[in-house]
Amino acid sequence: MGGTEHLSVRREGATLILTLNRPEAKNALSLPMLVGLYDGWLAADADDDIRSIVLTGAGGSFCAGMDLKALAGQGMTGEQYRDRLKDDPDLHWKAMLRHHRPRKPVIAAVEGYCVAGGTEILQGTDIRVAGESATFGLFEVKRGLFPIGGSTVRLPRQIPRTHALEMLLTGRPYSAAEAASIGLIGHVVPDGTALDKALVVAEQINACGPLAVEAVKASVYEAAELTETDGLAAELKRGWPVFDTADAKEGSKAFAEKRAPVFRRA
Repeated sequence: MGGTEHLSVRREGATLILTLNRPEAKNALSLPMLVGLYDGWLAADADDDIRSIVLTGAGGSFCAGMDLKALAGQGMTGEQYRDRLKDDPDLHWKAMLRHHRPRKPVIAAVEGYCVAGGTEILQGTDIRVAGESATFGLFEVKRGLFPIGGSTVRLPRQIPRTHALEMLLTGRPYSAAEAASIGLIGHVVPDGTALDKALVVAEQINACGPLAVEAVKASVYEAAELTETDGLAAELKRGWPVFDTADAKEGSKAFAEKRAPVFRRA
């Protein structure tokens, strides 16, 4: 089903689970991980039987950011993937969801460290669940670096500006409870159960009409870049065609018949 030595892929029903799998380095980003991530996003969008994606990390951590040893010029694992990066110099930004948005909903299941590049990837996900001991933060300024994965643009659009600037400018860690209180994540659950909760949310999404789900997600992100008037016009353009689909007719019929609908992306 694809994947690389640092990115595991598996299916659970209609959900594709992508697991950052470099636990010995707290899942710090590597070239094999980035290649596997980007391929996973593409695979999910290409398969109509996949209705949601869950992104998580192995070994009790989500992602501790970029491999700073590699950044310091000490080499990076996965030299066999260099041609992929040469052919697509934008691949790493697409993998980190900076320059790519999957059309399927992406749910983050966070345990442990989700810092620096981990918090930047998080901002590209749609729904976020975290274990109560998870740690978030953008530590770049403390190292004389810049959070170039999109945080200076995205974070103030996702949480109140005062909280975004504090996170960006202090480089301090945030607990899961504090991250939830400022709106960075949506659910805090007992440690070790973030993936379970994410899969519950995924199943709720999977039970809905996939054409409607994808249109709603696309509309939300499109409208975020528009004025309210233009956003409402764009919503009508995306929303009205959904009412003419077989899925919409099936949803109405199933409701009238008091049964679960069977959606077929039609």
